[in-house]
Amino acid sequence: MNQQATGKSSEGGSGVGPALSDAEFELFRRLIYDTAGISMAPSKKALISGRLSKRLRDLGYATFREYFQWIDKSKDAAALRERQNAIDHLTTNETYFFREPRHFEFVEQRLIPHWAGRSVRLWSAASSSGEEAYTLAMVMEKHHRGGWEIVGTDISTRVVAAATRGQYPLARANNIPREHLKNFCLKGVGEHNGTFRIDSRLRRKVSFRPANLREDLSAVGMCDLIMLRNVLIYFDMDVKKKVVANVLRQLKPGGCLMVGHAESLHGVTSEVKPVQPATYIKEAK
Repeated sequence: MNQQATGKSSEGGSGVGPALSDAEFELFRRLIYDTAGISMAPSKKALISGRLSKRLRDLGYATFREYFQWIDKSKDAAALRERQNAIDHLTTNETYFFREPRHFEFVEQRLIPHWAGRSVRLWSAASSSGEEAYTLAMVMEKHHRGGWEIVGTDISTRVVAAATRGQYPLARANNIPREHLKNFCLKGVGEHNGTFRIDSRLRRKVSFRPANLREDLSAVGMCDLIMLRNVLIYFDMDVKKKVVANVLRQLKPGGCLMVGHAESLHGVTSEVKPVQPATYIKEAK
């Protein structure tokens, strides 16, 4: 890994806040379902309480209900920004570099030879803080002989901003092969010690933007590969069908769709055919 000073990143603090009642939990559970289609089980009550308690303290709200009523009913700019902030805090999911490596092996061994000499567009459709998109970028930069670009989208504006920075704690580098660390990552020094940043050669080819998978996605453009991984598990069947239909409108005929290995498109769509576990091809018309 090369050494270079990188930009700063920060994480919010934590602390004890007001208790979240069952009725208040239902308000936030409905908000996140109506907004993002995510079904939160009762076991997620502690998660909601933990992630939003600091916001209540910072804003001076004594109860979750008062906070909810402000972000749900008020149309002033501050309330709208805070509503997005609450959604950001409730939709952040786990991700890491080279997660589910069989997918990246498929890209290297099957898709890249098929794309030889072509310019291709790839989409990380639930990109979170960017590790999936940058993993794909490392594979493409090493193996693809042709133009390429990657777009990453997420409903959380906070993680979109983090992904755009492309800066991570050094512990996140554990799954990155040594060769890729050396060629594509810059180690922070001085005040940036303990972090690394994705090299600008890759960051120039990877862009991130907010997007809601339940809404029109035509702004993303048409893509040769779409990774929709480890997000469908949070949706009920009706939302899964809508999200997959929206995403597939942006997949070129003959293009590839990947979902998480714990997910399946059985009963969700007939527009794509499986070629290996969690990997599907959209048939050319």
